[in-house]
Amino acid sequence: MATRHRAAMQHGVSLPPSPPVAEPDTQPTSPLAIADYRRFWLARFFAVLATTGTVVIIGYQVYDVARSDYAMSMSQAAFQLGLLGFAQFVPVFLLTPVAGVIADRFDRRKVAGIASLLDMCVALGLGVTTAMEMRSLPVLYMFAVLHGTVRVFISPSMAAIAPNIVPPRLIPRAIGFNSIAMQAGTIIGPAAYGFLFAANHALPYWASAVFTLGASIAIQSIRNLPPPRPDARKAHPVRQIVEGFQFILRERFLLGCLSLDLFAVLLGGATALMPVFARDILHVGPEGLGQMRAATAAGAAVVALWLSFRPLRANVGVKMLVSVAGYGLMTVAFGLSTHFLLSLGCLALLGAADMISVFIRSSLVQLRTPDDVRGRVSAISGLAVSASNELGEFQSGFAAALLGATGAVVFGGSAAIVITLAWAWLFPEIRRARTFETRWEQKP
Repeated sequence: MATRHRAAMQHGVSLPPSPPVAEPDTQPTSPLAIADYRRFWLARFFAVLATTGTVVIIGYQVYDVARSDYAMSMSQAAFQLGLLGFAQFVPVFLLTPVAGVIADRFDRRKVAGIASLLDMCVALGLGVTTAMEMRSLPVLYMFAVLHGTVRVFISPSMAAIAPNIVPPRLIPRAIGFNSIAMQAGTIIGPAAYGFLFAANHALPYWASAVFTLGASIAIQSIRNLPPPRPDARKAHPVRQIVEGFQFILRERFLLGCLSLDLFAVLLGGATALMPVFARDILHVGPEGLGQMRAATAAGAAVVALWLSFRPLRANVGVKMLVSVAGYGLMTVAFGLSTHFLLSLGCLALLGAADMISVFIRSSLVQLRTPDDVRGRVSAISGLAVSASNELGEFQSGFAAALLGATGAVVFGGSAAIVITLAWAWLFPEIRRARTFETRWEQKP
C-alpha cells in the first residue's frame, strides 16, 4: 500500500484514501474465553458434584436404616424418604426470600463462598457420625436440614453472578455451559458416591468436604464482579422481598414457566423413590442407585451440550410445553419398568426432556430480569425448583405409602401431563412465546 502511494505521488496522481484497517474483534465469542466465567463454571461443578452425591447417599442411608435398624416395611421406609424431602424443604421455604435479598445487598462471591465453607462443615459432620456408626434417623434428618439450609444461600448468589461476568449476547450459551456443569456433577456425583459408599460408608462425605472447599475457593477467586448498587442496602429488606415477588407476578410468561415446572415436577418427580426401586424392585443396590441418578443427568447433559452450541431461539414456549409433557410420559414408563436397562433408558430420556424446560426457564430468569432484582428473582426461581424437588419427595413418599412405589410414580407422571395441558390453556403467553426477547430489549 505504501509503494502504491509513493508511485502515485511521483506521477502526480491522487488516489482515494485507503479504507481503514479493521481492528481485530476482541469481544469473546464463547463464555469459556472469559477467565472469570471459567472460575464460576468450576465452582458450580464442584458445588453440584458435592450436593447431588450427598443427597443421594443421605437418601439411601435413611431408607436402609429405616428398613434394617427400625424394621420398617417398604411403604413405611418410603414414607421416611418423603419426610426427608420435607425436612430439607422447610429451611428452603423459610430462608429463600432472605437469601435472595442478601444476594442483592452483599458481595455475591463472599455469600456463596462462605456458604460453601459451611456446607463443608456439614459434610465433615456427616463423615464423622457415619464413621462412628451413629446410625439413626434423627441424626440423618438433622444433617439433611443443615445441608438444605446452607444450600439456600449458595444457589441465588451463584445464579446471579453469571450475568455479571458474561455479555448479554452470550448468556444463552452460558446457560448451556452452566447446565453442562450441573449435569456433569449430577452424573459423576451420584455414580461415584454410590461406589464410594459401597467401599466405605464415610468416604462420600470426605469427598464432599473436599469439593465444597474447592467450590468456595473458585467462586471467591472471581475478579471482575461489579459491586452491589450503592442504594441496595438502603431499601427495607421486607420491601425488597415483596418487589421480587411483584416482578414475577407482572411477568406472566415467567410466572407460567415457573409454576409449570413447580407443579409438574412436584407431582411427577420419581427421584425420591429411586432408593425403593434400587433396593427392592430392581435389586441393584447403592451402585445401581448411583447409575440411575447418573442416567437422568446423562440425558440432560447431552441436551445441555447441544444447547450450549445451538441454543433455542424460536417457539420456546411450545417447546417447553412439549418437553414437560415428555418428562411426565417418561416418568410413567420408568414407574412401569421392571428391567434395569430399560429403567436407565427411561431416566435418560426423562432428564433430556427436563433439560429443555430448565434451559428455557433459566434463560427467562437471566434475560428478563434487571440486575438489581436478579438475586431475589433467582432465589424465587430456586424456591420453585426446591419446592418441586423436596416437596415432590414428600408427595412421592406419601403417595408410595398409599399406592406403593410403582403406583406413586405412575400417578405422578400422569399428573404432570395433565398439568402441562392445563397450563397451556391457563397461560396462553407460553404457547405464543416465540423468543426470549424482552420488552426492554426489543428493537424499535
